[in-house]
Amino acid sequence: MNNMKDRVTIYQVAKAAGVSLATVSRVINKQGSVTPETRKKVEDTIARLGYRPSGLAQALATNRTTYIGVIVPSANYVYLANFLNGVTETAKEKGLVLTLLTTGHSRDEALSMIEKVISSHADGAIIFDDQLNPDDVQKISSYNVPTVVVDRTVTGNKIGCVRFNYDDALRHVITSYYEKGGDKEAYFLHVHNAGRLLSRCESTYVSALENLGRKVNVINSDDSYTRTYMDFKKYFKTIHGGLFICYRDSIAAAVMNAAIDSGLNVPNDVEILSIVGTKYAHIFRPTLSTMNIDMQEVGRRAMFMLTDLLSNNLIDKISSFDAEFIQGGSMIVR
Repeated sequence: MNNMKDRVTIYQVAKAAGVSLATVSRVINKQGSVTPETRKKVEDTIARLGYRPSGLAQALATNRTTYIGVIVPSANYVYLANFLNGVTETAKEKGLVLTLLTTGHSRDEALSMIEKVISSHADGAIIFDDQLNPDDVQKISSYNVPTVVVDRTVTGNKIGCVRFNYDDALRHVITSYYEKGGDKEAYFLHVHNAGRLLSRCESTYVSALENLGRKVNVINSDDSYTRTYMDFKKYFKTIHGGLFICYRDSIAAAVMNAAIDSGLNVPNDVEILSIVGTKYAHIFRPTLSTMNIDMQEVGRRAMFMLTDLLSNNLIDKISSFDAEFIQGGSMIVR
């Protein structure tokens, strides 16, 4: 990028102020004895050059570990908890300190979290928030903060990315369902503000049905087990079957329980597919058919990529995970 703002180094500050590295370090870390005149000269130089002390550099003087900011839309979802588990496990192995920043599915909140990452002098960042666009992510990169972006492709000198591919698995499941004799109407549950991942899956669903010459059905759904359950209790009073494609396990469970409580059979009357599957898919009765990506491994991979970026050793800046269809009892085996 032409507008890359290279971080001013402590060496440049020392040279511009006409003092030693040790003096600059003492001023930054508020340690040791420095005369008021020298302190002011160093502080004025820092302000003039726009120097932002690196957490990694400060660690040498303060014994603090490297600071990483992790931005996620919410910590409440199981798949995000699994992702964070992978991140924190690897961070612990590497001796890194994490700060978790949640955005609540809001681009404005996500942008404010980016500002916090920059202003807090983070040594690196992991962003799992699909409300942001590439320019937003580039803002962190423009301050030379190594960043790993999850669930989208963003390129840059200090950027790595982890991509998800649910599309191929979903297209295969839908196509195979009808080619092998499935005859139920397919319905996609659209959740407002669920992000780009679900939008991509919805587009895949639409194109797959259109290619098969079948009717496209999209149902607006709340991102809530209770509200979805109540809505589908009403829905199943008039509609007594279908293949329902749900965003995640809790929404799929709401549809399943509403169907069973309405006297319908799963999977003979109602078949259900959960897109973002978790380990909880196996505790439902019947079990859920899902498309699985190991989110804990995603978290580990993201953190390993970031540590390689921090040391300028990251060779492959794009890592991809393909979803795997897991057959459960909520769909008929064909």
